[in-house]
Amino acid sequence: MARVAFARHLYRFFPALQGREISVKAATVAQAVAELDRQFPGLAFYLVDEQGKLRQHVNIFIEEELIVDRDRLSDSIQPQARLFVMQALSGG
Repeated sequence: MARVAFARHLYRFFPALQGREISVKAATVAQAVAELDRQFPGLAFYLVDEQGKLRQHVNIFIEEELIVDRDRLSDSIQPQARLFVMQALSGG
């Protein structure tokens, strides 16, 4: 199963993610997002918009490589892959 880790800034909205890597059975990023939402209801809405596209302020990496398909999330995931989800931050 793939493992998903999250930037600490997401803990504010989803405290149950704190310090955890979540295991998901998924062949694509879209499937991983759906599985994460099943385990943590509401998480998908934070990550993707109403059309299923990755939100502008969110990035997902597969083994340190930024995903390519932000529209359909069709990037493939290997069974033992590690994904990292982060949000863009701004401020001064």
